Amino acid sequence: MRFIYVLAQRALLVCVLVLLTAVVLPLPVAQAAQARLEVEVTPRSAALRKNIEAHIGSLGERDAAALQRYRRTAEAQARRAAEALGYYQPEISSQVIDEDPPRLRIEVLRGEPVRLRNVDIRIEGPAAQQEQFRLPDEPQLAPGKRLDHGRYEAAKRSIQTQASRFGYFDGRFQRQSLLIDPQAGYADIELVFKSGERYRLGESLFYGESLLDLDLLQRMQPFAAGSAYDAELIAEFYQALQSSGYFSTVRIDAEPSSALERVIPVKVELGLREPRSFGVGVGFSTDVGPRGRADWTRHWANSQGHSYGAEMELSAPRQNVGLWYEVPGTKPLTDKLRLAGGYQNEEIADTDSLSRLLRLGPEWHSLRPSGWQRVLSLKWQREDYRFGDDNGLSTLLLPGVSYSWLESDNRIDPSRGYRLMFEVQAAKEGLLSDTDLIHATASAKGLITLWERHRLLGRAQVGGTVSDYESVPPSLRFFAGGDQSVRGYDYQSLSPRNAQDERIGGRYMVAGSLEYQYSVAEKWRIAAFVDQGNAFRDFEMPDLKTGVGVGLRWVSPVGPLRLDLANGLDDDGGIRLHFSMGPEL
Repeated sequence: MRFIYVLAQRALLVCVLVLLTAVVLPLPVAQAAQARLEVEVTPRSAALRKNIEAHIGSLGERDAAALQRYRRTAEAQARRAAEALGYYQPEISSQVIDEDPPRLRIEVLRGEPVRLRNVDIRIEGPAAQQEQFRLPDEPQLAPGKRLDHGRYEAAKRSIQTQASRFGYFDGRFQRQSLLIDPQAGYADIELVFKSGERYRLGESLFYGESLLDLDLLQRMQPFAAGSAYDAELIAEFYQALQSSGYFSTVRIDAEPSSALERVIPVKVELGLREPRSFGVGVGFSTDVGPRGRADWTRHWANSQGHSYGAEMELSAPRQNVGLWYEVPGTKPLTDKLRLAGGYQNEEIADTDSLSRLLRLGPEWHSLRPSGWQRVLSLKWQREDYRFGDDNGLSTLLLPGVSYSWLESDNRIDPSRGYRLMFEVQAAKEGLLSDTDLIHATASAKGLITLWERHRLLGRAQVGGTVSDYESVPPSLRFFAGGDQSVRGYDYQSLSPRNAQDERIGGRYMVAGSLEYQYSVAEKWRIAAFVDQGNAFRDFEMPDLKTGVGVGLRWVSPVGPLRLDLANGLDDDGGIRLHFSMGPEL
């Protein structure tokens, strides 16, 4: 009995030791190395080598013996990869090299490829008369070119994709053949697609929660009932409803299966967003220091889609509050009438100068057929200001027009693009104005990326005012210097001065910048730049101030954060740190 008890104890001890070894104290085990694949193609062909490697794939942790068993399978896969690129008579051999790790070496003598002899690719039916419906643009599918099965299949997919986009849902390939004679070394392609009649878009039927007028919803449509089907039009309609600001959910159903006599009803399901929203935000830049912003918006005030709101911005040099009311136009997404008014209190940086500005009036925003965004405005403003010992009260009625153009591959962090802006305003003495005045500004920005990591950013700004200088209020005078102007100089520090050496603003302004950026990581860039510019009173060769420096960029979700160390090379300059944020175009 004692013998059985001792034996049980020992058995229990062994079990505990095994458990500790397997679970609690696992010993490190060397992981088997991945077997290596080597492919040599003669004559050399990078495309064929990569295709063979893709067909065979990873060899895993096979040892030399396993590779010997797998060798014939790998040769068959290499042959299929060669045939896919038109090499139907390759000589393929393989060997296993017993090293650590073991290697499987595939040698391919590719031979002469099969070449295309007759190529007949055509569209029949109404699609053949549609300019947008194009034959596949594939130069390699031509007589004399090497057969490539991938390009042949891509040509078929291109035709089918276009048929689905443009509404030829009854279209079929009447003939699709690829005849190959490996011994003779040629192949014939025949692809004949008969499109059938094109489907059309029917009436749009709106469902769900919506208090908006049907007329407003229909004005967001990029098509009319009866238009020829185009999947891009459906996508544009969806994007228009989503970006309108009225809806939280949008769903559009335009399935060919629901068509009646080739007319597809467009079913739109909508869910209204919350009618009001409130937002707050904080920011910082070396131009104005800390700043806070708040806004309140009523997104839809009635069935016609009118909206209104209030906004406020506070910083040390500038405080403003504004109200606005918007009425959508014929094209609700791009055209609108905006009635706006606001009050602004601003101190000219590091001076005793002060401006109190009351402004109100309508603006008509519209997107022109040329692609330019135009704003027509009629602003009445009353400005009470002080420049040292000079006090003034200005009243102006300013009709104006501005044009802007943005071309960019990304709104938040573009890699290439440009922005152009022009604005001119005028006032006539006696027409609710106390002086004659013409005020104009123009700016241009451009960005290009070379070889993925190298970025060049350029900027130019000009402005001028035609008027009796003393009657021009501060809001229409020009200052230079700061984050967005000439770095290396304080905000608004570049300006003509009065007898008390106080900055009083210029009649004209010019500024420019050239910046080079290099991407050191996915979200990080370093920069070097040179800025030049000044504001001046008389129209003569200006005394331009120059700033140079280096910077660091981090691409945040709201745009790049910019930290610059700049040196102003002239008397008014010095070494300054600049911080700003936002898109670069």
